[in-house]
Formats: sequence, structure tokens, C-alpha cells
Amino acid sequence: MTSLSGLVILMTATAMLGFQHGDRPAPNSGGTRSPVLAMNGMVATSQPLASAAALRVLEDGGNAVDAAITAAAVLNVVEPVMTGIGGDMFALIYMQQDKKPVGLNGSGWAGSKATVDFFRSRSLNDIPGTGMYSVSVPGAVAGWSKLHQKYGKLPISRLLAPAIEYAEKGFPVSEIIAGQWQGTEEKLRQTPDAARVLLINGRAPRHGEIFKMPELARSLRAIAEQGRDAFYKGEIARKIVEFSNKNGGMLTLSDFAEFDAQWVEPVSTNYRGYDVYELGPQTQGMTVLQMLNILEGYDLKSLGHNSPEYVHLMVEAKKLAYTDRDAYIADPDKARVPVSRLISKEYAAERRKLIDRDRAMPSARPGLPENGDTVYLTVVDKDRNAVSFINSLFGYFGSGLVAGDTGIVLQNRGALFRLEARHPNVIAPRKRPFHTLIPALVLKDGKPFFSFGVMGGDMQPQGHVQALVNMIDFGMDVQQAGESPRFRHAGGSVLLESAFDGSVRSALGGKGHHIASAIDAWGGYQGIVIDPRSGVLMGGSDPRKDGLAIGW
Repeated sequence: MTSLSGLVILMTATAMLGFQHGDRPAPNSGGTRSPVLAMNGMVATSQPLASAAALRVLEDGGNAVDAAITAAAVLNVVEPVMTGIGGDMFALIYMQQDKKPVGLNGSGWAGSKATVDFFRSRSLNDIPGTGMYSVSVPGAVAGWSKLHQKYGKLPISRLLAPAIEYAEKGFPVSEIIAGQWQGTEEKLRQTPDAARVLLINGRAPRHGEIFKMPELARSLRAIAEQGRDAFYKGEIARKIVEFSNKNGGMLTLSDFAEFDAQWVEPVSTNYRGYDVYELGPQTQGMTVLQMLNILEGYDLKSLGHNSPEYVHLMVEAKKLAYTDRDAYIADPDKARVPVSRLISKEYAAERRKLIDRDRAMPSARPGLPENGDTVYLTVVDKDRNAVSFINSLFGYFGSGLVAGDTGIVLQNRGALFRLEARHPNVIAPRKRPFHTLIPALVLKDGKPFFSFGVMGGDMQPQGHVQALVNMIDFGMDVQQAGESPRFRHAGGSVLLESAFDGSVRSALGGKGHHIASAIDAWGGYQGIVIDPRSGVLMGGSDPRKDGLAIGW
């Protein structure tokens, strides 16, 4: 492998001291950068080192799937707060050989010992957000393998080589990740392995400091040499299960050996002439489609972008869709989810009637009878194969646990299960939990047009809808659509970025919304558009993260 150590990336700064709207000599004078344009391939990730490594794969003859796997692996090393091979992944793929979007569910299941009684017998009413009780079988490696077996061109050893190099030789810690890492110091100090692997003398690495992960490098090398079996049937599985047993967990060797990722059929709706594809349950992808169906009944452009009236309608649509999400979404192999009804235009029309354009609804109820944090990346190659890919540990450093000397941080996705016996998302052996992870893919006239995602847990559907409406209704380019000021409804409040002025806040308050401000609540966007006329690739990357879109 050619060393990446000498690679220099020249990029426009994502933020400038004193930068004001109108200072930039471009049509989008208030933006931080232009879209990146290319013809032969494009990568957009939340870390420049990952984008560069993936671009090298494209230059070496790899396709979009190869490059996506490389980017995901590098992100597992250089952005360990958010992601890792101890987590899960999902992808939406459009390959020219298929001529249609295909979904991949690379999320792990609960251990064989995971039952409601297991938790009740320990006097628990909820599943803890950290520790071994929150850990499910990691699905990411199985997902990578499934993708590579069906579509990959280059050997997996080539694809994982950049990640192994960064883990062994070290990488400079980027600014935003350094801040997030510092905020998790206390969490990591709770267990000896996490403190040893992820801290330097009890502290987080600082911005610009070189950090090495030799134990993770060994695990990645084993996967590169032996494939997925190294993780699910070999030494890595044995060590994770031993660690689980030692710490009171629910995982068994057979839970690993018998697990695999699944090819799934995406769900979709048409929004103003664009076919929007998301992954169905157990992800929250259909929530995006519900919101779009509700909003399609309004002339949003006439309201003005980010006006009080516009934000109000977006928030009210979110309330209705999220209420259904929380009531119904679960593992479709274990529970019945009425997807077709929930994403129908007729159902959206019924729900739309509940919205008062002048007053915020205090709460929303599910519309049907009750039944018994993250990295995102996208790649498009010279053949216009497109991959929309998301990989995550869920919380910052997941469960807060590192499995012995594997260097692998274990996710805490199991914390999203419920303990109410009649809830569709109730915990059960070998059941997949509700998932916040959602990649997105948009087709125009049957061809891939926009591959994108917005990482950020509960923010993801709201971020997807805002980016889509920015582009489709307001005509923004791929960069503007992602960096435009965002808002978020969470915990009964409407959170607004600082770019919203006082008049918007006051008007929303007058409609009955509780207004609040927040930092680091907006997710992280990456997107690639394929111009339907010229075929030019246009990439955008969120200035709220350390990321980079790059092409050739």
C-alpha cells in the first residue's frame, strides 16, 4: 500500500473568524465553501483522511462499494468517538448492474440471554445506556463483508490497509473529535481497558496530537487476512464473549457464529417528482417519508426559507411522524409493522388535518391502533454506482467498554430496546433493536440523483427532510442544502441554530412553541448529487464537522 503519511489535502476553511454573509465572492455569498465538482468519482465523509483514502481506492480501480468500505474502516480509527467495528452499519446502494436501489441491514441482534425477565430480575425498568447490558452483537463487519462479496472489486486486504496503517502508526486527532473525546473522559475512566486503550495517562488526546491504536490494528489485520470469520467465528468473537461473560453480559459464541447481515428492500415515496428511498423498519427511515408526505400538501417555498410559518409546519409534521415511529418501529422479523399504511399519501392527508397552522400541538398520538451518534459517508464512482453508508456505535464511545485486548469499542445499541412486554420493540433473544441509523438515496426519472445522510441520532429524519426540502423546494445546491441553518424539535422544545434571528424565535413562541438554543445538536451532513444533464458529480460536506468532499 502507498503510504498516506505524505498526502496533503488543500481545502477551503469551514469557518473563518469574522466571516459574514456577502463576504464570499460567489452566488452563494453566505456559504462557507462551494460544492466540489468532479467527473471520475466523488467521496464525502466527516474526516479528510477517510475521504482521501477512499479516493485512492477509486483511483486504483476500485468501485463505490470498495471506496465506501475503506472510508468506513478509516473512520473507525480516526473518529472512534462515533464509530467502530464494534458497532452497526446500514447502506443503500445503487449499482448499474441492478438498476434499482438495494438495502443492506448490518445491525446486530440481542444476545440469546436477552429477555425482559433478565432485566426485571435485576430490578431494572429500563435498559442502561452504558455497560454490558447495553451491548448487542456488532453487525458492521458482517455488513462490510456482505457488500464486498456481492459488489467489491479489490481485495479486502487492500481496502482495510489505510485503516490498519493509521491505527498502527497513528493519526492526528481533529478539532471537533478532540472536543467530543474530552467530553467522554469520565465515561472512559470507568473501566481499565477503555482507559488504557482510549486515554493518554487518564486524559483524552488533544487537537493535533498523534494517537495510536495498535490493538485495534491487530483486529483489523485479522479481518483483512481471514475475512468476517475472524470476527464472528474466530479469536475476536471468543474474546468479546469472554469479556461479556466476565462483565455479566448476554452474548454467546453462537450469537456471533450464527449472525449475518441482511439484504433488504428499501421503502420509498415520491416527493414533488423525486423518488426518495430510505431503509424500512427497524430503522426510522419511514419517518422521513411520512414527514415528506405530510409536507407535500403545503406550498413551502411561498412561506420563505426558515420563516416562522415554515419552521412551524416542519415541526408539526415531525411530531406526528415521530409519534408513529415510537409506537410501531421494531424488527420486522419479530413484530408486525404497518409500513405501507404509514407511508401512504392517504394516511398523510389524514394526519395533515391535525395540524393547526397558527398553533403548536401540545402532543401527538399514534395514528393507528396500538399493536401487542454515528458517521455517515457517501461515494459515487465513474460508472455512477452510488453508495449511501452509515456506521455507528450509537452513543459517544458506545457502551464505554473496550473488549479486552481487541481494541474494539462495543456499541450500546441494545439500550434502544423496550422492556414493556406488549411494545413491538420489546427486547428478545436474537432480535434487532430499533435503529436511528438511516442512509438516504434519491432518484430522478429512475436514475440516481442525490446520495446523502445526516448523522445524529434523533436528528437524522429531521435533517434528511430539511436537506431535501432545501434542495427540492428552495433550489439549493448540494453544499447549501447541508450547511443552511438547522432547527430541531426535541424534548418538547424547538431548538434553533444561532443564525435564526429574534423575530423568528418570537413568532414561533407566539404559536405556542417552547424555544431553546443548543450546540452540537444538529448532526453532520454529507451529500453527492449527480447532475442529470451533464453527469457532473457535485459533493457537499457539513462545516459542523471536520469533513471533506473530494473528487477527481
